[in-house]
Amino acid sequence: QVQLVESGGGLVQAGGSLRLSCAASGRSFSSYTMAWFRQAPGKDRAIVAAINWNGANTYYSDSVKGRLTISRENAKNTVYLQMNSLKPEDTAVYYCAADYNPAGSSRNWKSAYEYDSWGQGTQVTVSS
Repeated sequence: QVQLVESGGGLVQAGGSLRLSCAASGRSFSSYTMAWFRQAPGKDRAIVAAINWNGANTYYSDSVKGRLTISRENAKNTVYLQMNSLKPEDTAVYYCAADYNPAGSSRNWKSAYEYDSWGQGTQVTVSS
């Protein structure tokens, strides 16, 4: 498994921006599909965005398309989530997740069960 540490969360006003980072250590980072999930109080954990091993393929939930961008730097073992035009409904704990997939097999990126490593989470709060 890979160890994941998120950073970059905080308090921001509606319309503002934040960039989350997730630093990975352990096995080969480029063998992992990476994703960001979020969990708001009283709600289930839900996919925000995912990215394949080389960044060629990405997935976004409908609620964040056009506002949030996932990217990765394999040389730095890091995945990012650039968050623009933030809304109060984006308030949640954001989790980084990794799915070991060296063969690039087809996966259900939206399912939390596909991911075998998780970070501890970082709080994002958007005030109105």
